[in-house]
Parts: sequence; C-alpha cells; structure tokens
Amino acid sequence: MPASTSRTKKSVLAVAIAAAAVAGTAGPADAATAAAHGAKAGAIKQVSYQGYRFSVPRSWAVVDLTRNPDTCVRFDRHAVYLGHPGTNQACPSHMIGRTEALLIEPATNPADSRGTVTNSVAHQFDVTAAHANVTATFGGSRGLIERILSDAGLLTAPTGSHPTAGPRRGAMATTGALPAAATNYTGKGFDTCAAPSSSTMSTWMANSPYSSVGIYIGGSDRGCAQPNLTASWVQTQYNAGWRFQPIYVGEQAAAISSAASEGTAAADDAVNQAATLGFGAGSTLYYDMEAYSSSYSGKVLAFESAWTKELHAKGYHSAVYSSSDSGISDLVNNYGNSSYTMPDAIYDALWNNTANTSDSTVPAGDWSNHQRVHQYGSVTETWGGVTQSIDQDYLDVQLSASSAPMTNLAAGRL
Repeated sequence: MPASTSRTKKSVLAVAIAAAAVAGTAGPADAATAAAHGAKAGAIKQVSYQGYRFSVPRSWAVVDLTRNPDTCVRFDRHAVYLGHPGTNQACPSHMIGRTEALLIEPATNPADSRGTVTNSVAHQFDVTAAHANVTATFGGSRGLIERILSDAGLLTAPTGSHPTAGPRRGAMATTGALPAAATNYTGKGFDTCAAPSSSTMSTWMANSPYSSVGIYIGGSDRGCAQPNLTASWVQTQYNAGWRFQPIYVGEQAAAISSAASEGTAAADDAVNQAATLGFGAGSTLYYDMEAYSSSYSGKVLAFESAWTKELHAKGYHSAVYSSSDSGISDLVNNYGNSSYTMPDAIYDALWNNTANTSDSTVPAGDWSNHQRVHQYGSVTETWGGVTQSIDQDYLDVQLSASSAPMTNLAAGRL
C-alpha cells in the first residue's frame, strides 16, 4: 500500500516535559522510573496531561491534537496523542499495524464508571478515569504499556480483562439495529483508514460515484483511531443511502501461532464490535489478511477457516480480503478442499484500475453468486470540494440474511 507520512508535531502548550529530561539528564525520580522501565536514566520523558503523568520513552513523538486537529492518530507508530482526534483526520487510505502508543483524551463524561478494560485480542487497553480517557495500544511490548499506565495510576482498579471488550465509550450497544442488507451492494465503493466525518460522507454521497464504504471496525492491526465510528454514525450513513463493508484487521500471517483458536477469537471480537455498531446476524464481516509468503499458506487457511466457522456459528456471513496472488489464490486453490471452510465472499485486491469483479486468478464459477468485491486502485480524489485518500472498490455482494452460509464445498467447484 502507498506510504504516507504522518503530519505530527510536538505539543507546545498541553505537554509538560520534566526539566531534567529536556536537559538530557535524569534526576533521582527519573532514574528510578527509568530503572522500573528497564531503561537507562535519561531514556524516558515525562508527559503531563489532565493531571496525570506518563513516563514514556524519550524517542516517542508527542502530538497536541488541539493545535493539530487534522493529524492522523496512528497506532502503528510510537507516539502520545493529547486531546480529541479531529473529525477529518489526514490519514492514508490503508494502514496496517499496531504498536505501543497512547491516545489521551479529556474525559467527556466524568460520571462514566471508572477503570480499565483490556481487549487482549485487539491489543488494547481502554481506560476511563476521572479526568481522562486513554486508549493504549500495544504490539510486542504489552508490559511497557502496562508499566506506563501503572506509573500514571491508571492500571490499579481494572473493571475487567476481556478478550472481547464491550462497547466503546460514548457508543450505544445495539444488536441488529441495521438490516442485514446493509452489507449488500452492487456498484462502486471505497474504503479508507479512518471513518470520514458525516459532513464528508454527505458531500460524497451527493457528488461522487460511490455508495458503499469500507469501515475498519477493530482488530489487533487496525492502525487508525476512529473518533467518528459509532452506532449513531453508522445509522446516519445508512439512512443517507450508504452501504457498508465492515472490515476487521487482526493478526497477520507471520504473527499467527495457534490458527484455530486465534481465528475463533478474532471472529468473536469482530462480532462484538460489529454488534456495537448495529450490524447484527446476517451481516457480512470481512477479515483483512494482507499479502503474505506462501510459506504461511497452511496456517492462514486454517485461521480463516476458523474465522468463518465461528462467524457462521454466530449467524454472520464471512468474507476475506487479501491480494490476488497470495490470499485469494490460496482460497481458490482450496475451494473444494473439505479441510477448510470457505468464506461466503471474497474481497480481491488487484490494482488494475478496472471497476468489475473479474480476476483471471478466480475461476468464473467460484464465489459467482454475488459474492465478490474487487479493490482495483488507490487514489486521492476530490468530490464536492472534499478530498480524501481512498482505495477504490467495486462490489457485487447480495447475501441474503436467510441464506445458509457456504459449506465446505467438499463436492468440488459449483
């Protein structure tokens, strides 16, 4: 996917960095904190915000979102973001990956029950405190994030540790508020890393050729913050005529260790996140599996099979996004293999600038009954005076809420 440079700037007003850290030396307290973090004295800095002090590695960028509201809040880079993300983040269209990062926002509802919820599947802590709400993500260094939160006094009274965390703050939990057909569409669509503002969606509905939008609902590798993505946002866009591709970005090929259990856990989390946004049984949920080496084919297929089986058990349709020459090719090569449960639809990344669902890699009889999406390009476009970085899609998905999900196709190709 195209590279993008985050427009981050260090905060001047909202961030207080200890004088010793600014001078490049550490006092006794800083030395003790550094030792607790397994770091050399002077290798950390103190970031103070909303009455809390966070001890983070000196190399982390600190971004004041009040001064830079259009900055993309990216969880694929080590950074501390202070304030509320803007409704029109300048994010790249497609971004995969998650590492250690903090988004610290002023508390919007001090009456919210306080504590910490851990989503181990999504690699995320959600902290609700008296004066701040914190989203803390992690990749391979969960312990570092735990120490940062603990030092700030925000990991002392957890409300729970759930592999499938509950509704996000400020969003009403709903089940099936939308009809299953909300994930059906034939025609042009787009996907982009952060769900656009309602104003942008309205302008593009009126002026662009697109009527379906890919939204990133969760997962351990979802790279962007999603300030706009709530149940009310989804309902508003549906009422305006938009249809959806709910995309879950979980473990990628190289990170899969226990394919069956991890695929099942990802499906459970995806169902929870989808239901929170209003997508109930009968909806189609997409797993984003980026291109991978053929050496991972076996475990990826096993993972995706477990994902599909669990979605079917929950009453959802399954779809898989991947590149034409790796993930999609593997699915095609095993279409009639009873060892794997095939997804009900495929989302095929083949950037040929052609808005259809044809791909010479996929035989005409495979996923032929309105079961395909084609991602055919990546562009920056302006419609109605509003510019976005997007990936272009062409959809032909018409999966009935009452239709049975696909079986193993043990009898071979249809």
